Amino acid sequence: MAHRLLPEWHPQDAVQLTWPSPESDWAPLLERIEATMEAMVVAIARYQAVLIAVPNAATRSHLAQRFACLGVEVDRLRLVVAPADDTWARDHGPIGVERDGETVLLDYVFNGWGGKFEAERDNTLTHRLTDGGTFTCPMDAHDLVLEGGAIDTDGEGTLLTTEACLLNSNRNPDMDRAALEARLKVDLGITRVLWLANGHLEGDDTDSHVDTLVRFCDPATLAYVRCDDPADPHYPALSAMEAELRALRRNDGEPYRLIPLPWPRACHDPEDGHRLPATYANFLIINGAVLVPAYGDAADSRALAALGEAFPGRDIIPIDCLSVIRQHGSLHCLTMQLPQGSLANQA
Repeated sequence: MAHRLLPEWHPQDAVQLTWPSPESDWAPLLERIEATMEAMVVAIARYQAVLIAVPNAATRSHLAQRFACLGVEVDRLRLVVAPADDTWARDHGPIGVERDGETVLLDYVFNGWGGKFEAERDNTLTHRLTDGGTFTCPMDAHDLVLEGGAIDTDGEGTLLTTEACLLNSNRNPDMDRAALEARLKVDLGITRVLWLANGHLEGDDTDSHVDTLVRFCDPATLAYVRCDDPADPHYPALSAMEAELRALRRNDGEPYRLIPLPWPRACHDPEDGHRLPATYANFLIINGAVLVPAYGDAADSRALAALGEAFPGRDIIPIDCLSVIRQHGSLHCLTMQLPQGSLANQA
């Protein structure tokens, strides 16, 4: 395929993170989220490099010393000063495609999930990293609003997404389904779009990003959130989503292999009690491993086992994400993989 959207299991140069600032919404939880992200960096650096956008030079110096103490090899860590509004690299980071054998990164517009949050610095972060010489491959800027967490791919021309997000009037109001599909086919090299009409998590700010609900594990396998509690308010929509998944067909006409992920007990914000979007679908695939969000729940071990079945031959690594869901995201939301051939050599 001359032009294709790269799947997450494609070989990677690095994983991109955006470090939280004391001036951000993370301020009350700063120590906790930093500890979580430290654990993520240590885990990822065992397999590949980590690129971290940091708010200032002092943070860069501190993190360099901190990760040296934690045993992270210096050639596995890239710290770049590039202030941001928030930490969600999945949605303000670049999206990797392959064109005629060459890696290309695409920089889309990020508008704070439909104008819900300030996003001016997030939206320009990829451009600033590019101007700073961080990337070695071509970077194409696009005027379309699109977040990485809103889409997933099998790497073979299929795009999976949700109607609630991509067709929301707060993203690209002048484009209907047909126009959006046509645009994505040109930009991403996809040949078809699988639209999910159902599925939502309480506490989610993204209008049902697919990476909170359903994920490709390989071209024939989907792992998905399954609610098995009829008394839970999520049960109707997630059951309807499960029925949709059972009806989907691969390019060859065969049904997908479906791997249900367990339903953790309800997590609530300790201050005002609203429900938080705990999901095991928000895992991260890296070279040789899969990082899986954990919530201190009995279902954690079942989720690890299910994803071990989905990813034979890869290490399955739990990361405590109770702090992350306090800001309505999880592990995958904090990251963006950078495909092989995208990261410039360390100066």
